[in-house]
Amino acid sequence: MKLLPCSLLALLVSGCSLAADSPTNVKLTKLDDRVRVEIGGKLFTEYFFKGASRPYCYPVIAADGTSLVRDFPMKQTEGEEHDHPHHRALMFAHADANKIDFWNEGTSGTRFPKGSTVHDGFIDTKDGAAGVIRVRNRWVAPDGKQIASDETTMRFHGRGDARFIDYTITIKAQPGEPLVMGDNKDGTMAIRVAQWMTPPHKHQKKDVAGNGRYVTAAGITGAAAWGTRAAWCDLTAPRNGKTYGIAILDHPQNIRHPTWWMARDYGLFTANPFGQKDFEVAAKHPPGKGDYTIPAGGSLTLRYRFYFHFGDDKAAKVAERWAEFAAGK
Repeated sequence: MKLLPCSLLALLVSGCSLAADSPTNVKLTKLDDRVRVEIGGKLFTEYFFKGASRPYCYPVIAADGTSLVRDFPMKQTEGEEHDHPHHRALMFAHADANKIDFWNEGTSGTRFPKGSTVHDGFIDTKDGAAGVIRVRNRWVAPDGKQIASDETTMRFHGRGDARFIDYTITIKAQPGEPLVMGDNKDGTMAIRVAQWMTPPHKHQKKDVAGNGRYVTAAGITGAAAWGTRAAWCDLTAPRNGKTYGIAILDHPQNIRHPTWWMARDYGLFTANPFGQKDFEVAAKHPPGKGDYTIPAGGSLTLRYRFYFHFGDDKAAKVAERWAEFAAGK
């Protein structure tokens, strides 16, 4: 058997590495109530813009076909906890926008009237190395009054077995009225993870085993991550001999970066720049300390990246992926 020359062997190894890291083609298919997103010919997620009180992405599927989000309330799956029916997989919402609650539904949550985020049209959709969906939404109170609007861009892309969603939202105040994003823990850039990814927790006063583990860029782990601030937070859990991970990356241009993390043990995982009084209870902030006011006719842009990966935060190089995101890559 002949041995390959070192230079040829190096070239072959390099080629394999490049193939594993190369971008994967993204295809978008627009349907009546959703946009189907496929990466490398396989379903990654669907963006639903009708049929609920807000748009959302569901399911979210890893490169090997494993679903990473809870099915409820979109689908009944045995063994899942059916709390918080407003936690619809991956979504953006907040519980206090001019005292209208766009997070909770029905009688749950705050005392505020419950609003709806209504799809107002597509600006653009395109396939390619990245799939891009750009939409307009209206934030509407129960009486039909428009509270605010937004323009949201979602960029879906893959690299090897990694999957990404870049989520950029520009929230716009109405011309004649400021928009106060109230100081409230319920929000904002959110994902409700699959039951098997949850850390140990209680449900209906009973202990529930779990293998999920949070870690932040500041090195805080487990339940202690809740309410702390960091540039990113990662949740990992083992399944069938593999470790799966979901990281949310907070862009350095976002207000109040590094953000606070609503890292709940039962599987709600959010970045929330508007919950200061709840997250920093020990500091005894007065009510409204964390309010953020967008002036009449003004806007606020927030940028996040979801990174769906294999391995723990070190193996998946979450810190390096955040540095890329921060650099605009």
